[in-house]
Order: sequence, then structure tokens, then C-alpha cells
Amino acid sequence: MVVSRAPQVVNIKTTARLHMGFLDMHGGLGRRFGSIGLSLAQPESEIEVRPAATFEASGPGADRALACAHHFATAAGLTGGAHFSLQSIIPQHAGLGSGTQMALAVGVALSRLHELPLSLAEIAALTERGARSGIGIGAFAQGGLLVDGGRGSENRVPPVIARLDFPQAWRVLLIFDAAAGGVHGGQEVEAFRTLPEFPSAIAAELCRRVLMQALPAVIEQNLPAFGEAIDEIQCQVGDYFAAAQGGGRYASVTVGEVLGWLQSTGVKCVGQSSWGPTGFAVLEGDEAQHVLDLVKKRYLGQPGLTFLLCKARNQGSEVRVN
Repeated sequence: MVVSRAPQVVNIKTTARLHMGFLDMHGGLGRRFGSIGLSLAQPESEIEVRPAATFEASGPGADRALACAHHFATAAGLTGGAHFSLQSIIPQHAGLGSGTQMALAVGVALSRLHELPLSLAEIAALTERGARSGIGIGAFAQGGLLVDGGRGSENRVPPVIARLDFPQAWRVLLIFDAAAGGVHGGQEVEAFRTLPEFPSAIAAELCRRVLMQALPAVIEQNLPAFGEAIDEIQCQVGDYFAAAQGGGRYASVTVGEVLGWLQSTGVKCVGQSSWGPTGFAVLEGDEAQHVLDLVKKRYLGQPGLTFLLCKARNQGSEVRVN
């Protein structure tokens, strides 16, 4: 007779995502938000989880992992604990989806350890993720360039309605500003509560940009056309959120200066991820290292600024169970 054995260790590696903008914050058709985003190969969170009598954690982001574990255990009715060993984490409050990736990683790990038959959507609901965007959940599940269909009246996680492999020849330059912070938590909730109504005509134009420009451009590997679509989304959404992030299109004035300079040199696709402060630029592979060298030289010594050149990730998180 074969006796099944509960898993003794779960290893999860999940990566950051860009949230390139909301598409319809008007909500007049019964769904609100909708968004476009991209899964990245870096930065990443890597976690090893083992059974334990109580919840314990070590490594970078240990406190956040513990908070996620307690929240999920209470929501799922779990008893017992687990030890979380964190080797690396996505930078927090940088606009790269670190909170969602941590919550999903913890929820998936505990589900596997306890052999709970939960789908990723159910885990997302238990961890209270996907309140406005399904991009982070889609990135965890399958990676690539993602479009979600927004939040409907039934209070479900926003569904991913389009997913494409992102060209591996393209590179993503990330611009970090450690001296600035993006809107998050209660401040984010208050911002959405107090912002004025989003014009339906602009929402219509942004949806058109995604369907008729951004998605075909990715398939045809036409970076200028893709950049034009993202630029329109960034301009409209950035200006709409300006009052909530200090009066400007970007949360970090310094990142905004870098993005403006990149555009002046001919870079076609730039923006801010989510509430920032992290900025991004999408580059052709043969020019990426040269652009990185130029931007490092120009902004050498600027307090708080760092840069990372990476690829998109066209697959979901890695989950290994032993």
C-alpha cells in the first residue's frame, strides 16, 4: 500500500511586474479599472517554506511574510505554522507588485503544505489581492504581457483577457529612486476614493490604444508603435493621478527627469510602473546596454538613483514541492 506524504518543503520563485496603466476608471459599462502590464525576469522573490509549530521567518522581508502567513491562515482556517526562509525579495513600495507576489507565494506555499485544493484565484481572494488589477496574479500564473478586464459587480478577481509572449529581443530598463516613495496602503485607497470621475471618452481611447495598437505591435515586434500606445496611457493616467502623487505625472521628480531625457534621445517607450516611484523604458536589445551606459554616466552620483537592465518573463512563477 502506498501512503501519501504531505510535502515537507515548498520552494517558490516569483518576479516583479510592471503595471503600465489603468484603462477604464470610469466604470460606466459595469467594470472598472482594467489594466495592461508586463512580467519581468528581475527583480525576484525566492522563498523556501517548511512545516513548523508556529509561524517563523528569516531573511529579507521576514516581517511581511509573517503578516501574509497569519492573514492567509486565518482566512483559510489553518492551524499550525511554517518557517519561511527568504533568499531575496522584490523591492517594497516601488510599484513592482511586491505585495501581491509575496501574498500569493505565501498562500500557494501554505496551500501545498496543507494539501488544500485551492485555485490561484481562490488564494488571491483569501489574501485580498486583485482589488483593482489582475496583472500581478496573471504574472504569477503565466507571465508575459497581460491585459485584465477590470473589476465587475460580482467582486471577483479581475480576469486576464489577453496574454502575449513579450519579444525576448526587447529589454526593460528599470529606474529606481530610493529617496522617493510610491502611494500605497491607506493612501492609495483614499486616492481612489477622492479622485474625480474619469472621462469615458478617454477610457474609450485607451482601450482602443491597447486593442488596435499595443497588442498588434507586440506580435509584430514594432517597438515604436507599442511605445506610442503606452505613452498615451501613461500621459492620461499619470495626469489623472497627479494630485494624489505630489502634483506631477511621476511620483519621483528625479525619475521623471530621467524619463524625459530618455525620450529626448529617441527612446520610444517610457513610463512609471503603478504608483511608482520606479520608472521604466523598453529598448531594442542592440541599443539597451548603450542606453544604460549613457544614463549611468549622465546621472552618476544622483542620490537614490539606481538602474537595472532586464528582460520580460514569459512564464509564471516557479513552484517546487518535495
